Amino acid sequence: MSCFRANPPTLFLLFLLSLFLFRPEVVSEASIFPTSHIQGYHKSLVFGEKEQSEVLPWRKIERRNLVEGSEGVNNSSLILAEKRTQRKDPLNNFNKYTGGWNISNQHYWASVGFTAAPFFVIAGIWFVLFALCLFVICIRHCCCQLDSYGYSRIAYALSLIFLILFTIAAIVGCIVLYIGQGKFHASTTNTLDYAVHKADVTAENLRNVSDYLSAAKTISVDSTILSPDIQKSIDDVDKKINASASTLSTQTGDNKDRIQHGLDRMRLALVIVAAVMLFLAFLGFLFSILGLQFLVYTLVIFGWILVAGTFILCGVFNLLHNVAGDSCVAMDQWVQNPTAHTALDDILPCVDNATAQETLLQTKNVTHQLVNVVNGIINTVANRNFPPQLAPLYYNQSGPLVPVLCNPFHSNLSERMCASGEVSLHNSSEVWKKYTCNVSTPSGICTTPGRLTPQFYSQMSAAVNISYGLYRYGPFLVNLQDCTFVRDTFTDISHDHCPGLCRYSQWIYIGLVIVSAAVMLSLMFWVIYARERRHRVYTKQHDARVEGVNKGH
Repeated sequence: MSCFRANPPTLFLLFLLSLFLFRPEVVSEASIFPTSHIQGYHKSLVFGEKEQSEVLPWRKIERRNLVEGSEGVNNSSLILAEKRTQRKDPLNNFNKYTGGWNISNQHYWASVGFTAAPFFVIAGIWFVLFALCLFVICIRHCCCQLDSYGYSRIAYALSLIFLILFTIAAIVGCIVLYIGQGKFHASTTNTLDYAVHKADVTAENLRNVSDYLSAAKTISVDSTILSPDIQKSIDDVDKKINASASTLSTQTGDNKDRIQHGLDRMRLALVIVAAVMLFLAFLGFLFSILGLQFLVYTLVIFGWILVAGTFILCGVFNLLHNVAGDSCVAMDQWVQNPTAHTALDDILPCVDNATAQETLLQTKNVTHQLVNVVNGIINTVANRNFPPQLAPLYYNQSGPLVPVLCNPFHSNLSERMCASGEVSLHNSSEVWKKYTCNVSTPSGICTTPGRLTPQFYSQMSAAVNISYGLYRYGPFLVNLQDCTFVRDTFTDISHDHCPGLCRYSQWIYIGLVIVSAAVMLSLMFWVIYARERRHRVYTKQHDARVEGVNKGH
């Protein structure tokens, strides 16, 4: 993109602010779809772009663990945007800054701030020189009573032409500035909403995983529950997940209000600048044409100060302009090297690898154990033919054997393929419904053929629903573990949001420069035209008196 070139970079303030203030884990684009076709525990999954009819195979997910150090993955430090950030550093004797993009480094800020120095220098020179000019004019008028001679028609005409041209230029600049800030504000708000949506989706997914794990502790199939050590592990993981989700939600909520407030204030400031400069240019032109000299000089005083302030504002926008351009390049480079340690780790870090790995293993383990609990009941109770005297194991089981549930993991938690005759997690409830009998109350004995009582069916379905939900969150947890979600976020911002933000920020930058230069030159021609108009009037009066005297003689 053009805004990524070394000079001039383009500003997109929202992303910059979001980098400063956001530290959440962000996940790829997602929408809500229901898991459930099963009676019992139900929870919505926030995972895919549309409802999936089949369990997503884990083996198809491209994984790259953060702790990998071999086969082309370099975990050493990476200097981001190294070439484009090589600027003079005033804090280091104006030597080249070589630290790359790093908003935590004062030398980076000093070097990028130095790029705005020309505008600050122009503002200072303008303020001082124009003040001296006004002082000289005041001294000349107060101390030297000089007659006004030297009227020139060419000077009068040229001053009027240039006054009209620069007034038109100021109006055009104000229009560009106003339109640019409106589009920029809308674009930055959309980017903010996108970043907040990413954080909210991740927090919701983390809470859902926590809810599924917590619900797994309450699952009981024929009084069989998970072992105490697994329940304790679930409690430990739940604490970490809930802490991450709570911090994420709180921080994103606070930061959204803070960033939006900053954007609104920036928009108000730009609107005021555009309106004041437009009003100033129009009044200055009108008063000059009408010959209201006192009002012209009064506006000159205000314009002198406003032009200096506008040049300073140009410098500030140029600084942010450069930082944002650096940020775009840094994002692109980080996407290519997500495992390297960079300055972005301080802004938008990946999820702690140990926590992500622990959560991932725990969801696999709970899924594996719940399937074992269900299959244990099927093999030891439902598919056995007990004599009536062994109640409650006997409830008049009869008919075809109930197919066992496919366990997606081996005992070592590696992926397992379903064997022939096993039912999968996503359709087990529909299959088992055919093996459910009707029971008489209160004995609970089957009165029709079948090997599952409604109570067994409900308990098994609830267990399967939990297992299915945890299994479906596997890809999400893998994305947390290998930083895919951060890569996706930076890629989306760079490709989808940067172009518009770059374009509209450039409008603001161009509008400010046009307004500053046009009003600055208009101020000069207000004074020049007022002087030429006064000389023209005096010359006509003088010529009329001379002509009258000559006629009298």
